[in-house]
Amino acid sequence: MRKENHQNTTPLSRKSGTGGVPVRENKMGFMPVPKLLFTMSLPMIISMLVQALYNIVDSIFVSQINENALTAVSLAFPVQNLMIAVASGTGVGVNALLSRSLGEKNYDQANKAANNSVILAGLSFLVFCLFGIFGSHAFFSLQTSDPQILEYGVQYMSIICTFSFGVFMQVTMERLLQSTGRTIFNMITQGTGAILNIIFDPILIFGYFGFPKMGVAGAAAATVFGQVVAMILGIIFNFKYNPEIQLSPKQMRLESKTVKSIYAVGIPSILMMSIGSVMTFGMNKILLMFSSTAAAVFGVYFKLQSFFFMPVFGLNNGMVPIVAFNYGARKRERIMHTIRLSFIFAFAMMILGFIIFHIMPGTLLRFFNASDDMIAIGSKALRTISWSYLFAGFCIIMGSVFQALGNGIYSLIVSVGRQLVVLLPAAWILARVFGLDAVWWSFPIAELASITLSLLLFKRIYDRKLKSL
Repeated sequence: MRKENHQNTTPLSRKSGTGGVPVRENKMGFMPVPKLLFTMSLPMIISMLVQALYNIVDSIFVSQINENALTAVSLAFPVQNLMIAVASGTGVGVNALLSRSLGEKNYDQANKAANNSVILAGLSFLVFCLFGIFGSHAFFSLQTSDPQILEYGVQYMSIICTFSFGVFMQVTMERLLQSTGRTIFNMITQGTGAILNIIFDPILIFGYFGFPKMGVAGAAAATVFGQVVAMILGIIFNFKYNPEIQLSPKQMRLESKTVKSIYAVGIPSILMMSIGSVMTFGMNKILLMFSSTAAAVFGVYFKLQSFFFMPVFGLNNGMVPIVAFNYGARKRERIMHTIRLSFIFAFAMMILGFIIFHIMPGTLLRFFNASDDMIAIGSKALRTISWSYLFAGFCIIMGSVFQALGNGIYSLIVSVGRQLVVLLPAAWILARVFGLDAVWWSFPIAELASITLSLLLFKRIYDRKLKSL
């Protein structure tokens, strides 16, 4: 590999950081790639698995109320996903800019990215708070006329949105830690928040230990409580254990150049993840043409699939700063090595999901207090959708590679193509022509389109950005 001027493979760099103090070379530039990816990703994978467990347990408890409660929470998912999209998408932009700046030894820009991210999180919270207060009823009225589902849904979503400052600041603090390679702290914040959520779910839903019996509202309250605790831990960890960036109220003012750089990557990422909300909303509308049980099955599927997708997303959280840092440091072989290892892990997780969904769908559905009708619909759904897993791992990794290299628009193109251009139209046509059982085949069809487009775009970005490093 060609040795570039920006390379420094020794642990101690003689370059100076803020104040002229020698700065130790970040481990993302010199640690062996397998060990680096493992140490960066493992804490995130563990925390994501805990998050996936929370998603499943949360719905299991809600399903004990009745099937309408489970349906209501499922119908609220597009808005929850949109919040995560805005928080995580902005975080991807911050992550890419911050990691790249550190790779280039531009510490002033890194600090600007960190401080601007806090302001952007606060502004995002205000938007969703207002939506939760004034828009919850209208949102559910667009999907259902069932008075009980409507009541449950408004209760749940109002609380989730009004107190969403927890999730926005939690994600922001975690992205700052991730950008400097301190993902072990993210495992602690996410794990603690999710565990508290799991503990307080039954307590607040069913009114144990003297707490009021809140029903669906209790599930929402447990969720925001866990997010707020995770936010507080994230703030503490950044101030105490993240010296490579300096958070300061005096520096927390929007700078147009920094915001533009963040959203150059962040907006495509936000839009890409937001498309999932549009897809889910549209799919719910299609499934509600058959029954509310079909929509509940779709909601349960999303909870179950998180157990296989979340670890891959955790891997991505460790992979993105490695790729971005080494792109800034012009180390092509480290970038490609990281990508190859990520593909292997993602494919293994997807194969595991494929096998489990094929051999035990009924067992999985019974955890959610499923009726015979729900098991009949859900078993066919899980088996059919899981065929898409054979291709999904590659597409997930590629999307994050595009973002890390500053080409978030490519991720957006793939996501739009898969979910809006292919999946929803295919689902609608299959529903009209062949009925409910055929709807689920829209997922494998869409994934085939996604992998084709991802391969074409990766070849383009490799030729333009990586080949010449």
